[in-house]
Amino acid sequence: MKHEYVKDWMSRDVITITPDVTLPEAHQLMTENDIRRLPVVKDGRLVGIVTLGDVREAEPSGATSLSIWELNYVISRLTVEKIMTPEPRVIVQDATIREASKMMLDYKISGLPVVDDDGRLVGVITESDIFRMVVEDWHSD
Repeated sequence: MKHEYVKDWMSRDVITITPDVTLPEAHQLMTENDIRRLPVVKDGRLVGIVTLGDVREAEPSGATSLSIWELNYVISRLTVEKIMTPEPRVIVQDATIREASKMMLDYKISGLPVVDDDGRLVGVITESDIFRMVVEDWHSD
């Protein structure tokens, strides 16, 4: 397999949110767009990432003594800033797929925000992107 670069396989049209987005809004955005992670951007810079797992973990369990109205009130006020992973691991677009894959395996993560030299988000590379690259390589023989 030849050297492949993150910039050639990453998703460029990335849906992002700001830290003040509420948990229900983030969950709805993920559901509507069938995505598992949302980069959190403030003033054009990546400040965090929130995953579908983070959202689900922040939702209340059935073992609460709060009423449904109290639960809805609390959840409606919870912002992404409270549950996001701040300063997530990132990769640059000129990195190789090998480097991205190793980083994902080492840190047990399924995707990496891709940033430019100024720390601005330019894309996301995921395990699905890498799998797509491998499959296309197999079929090109």
